[in-house]
Amino acid sequence: MSKKITSFLALFFILNSCSPGDDTQYSFKLMPIESVDIPSEFTLGETYPITVHYTIPSSCYYFSSFYYNKDLNIRTIAIENVIAERNNCQDLSAADGASAYTFNFYVTSNGSYVFKFYQGKDDQGNNIFLEYEVPVTN
Repeated sequence: MSKKITSFLALFFILNSCSPGDDTQYSFKLMPIESVDIPSEFTLGETYPITVHYTIPSSCYYFSSFYYNKDLNIRTIAIENVIAERNNCQDLSAADGASAYTFNFYVTSNGSYVFKFYQGKDDQGNNIFLEYEVPVTN
């Protein structure tokens, strides 16, 4: 529910920042995550920053939110961008489009966590993920 609220608020602020008469259309897209900065182990009860890196292709892509799904100790994570459908979008080089966002992860369970970071789709249209298993110490 909070993901929907966050996406709605992001879209609300983007739409309200446009000038009157602006007929820009917006869409959402999950972006492939290229790499992740994640600890090699966690301690129960601690909070850790996890940073994801991805590249935006043009100046019309804007961070919207993290897609975050939890199922027992499996966490599936993706980056959602808002795309402004405009004629004046500038293509960005890999260096200029390099983006990183960080979220904090609070460790609440023993065992290991499996993190699945969205990396796009394969040739057959199946989702592919960059996976990390992080053990939890007491």
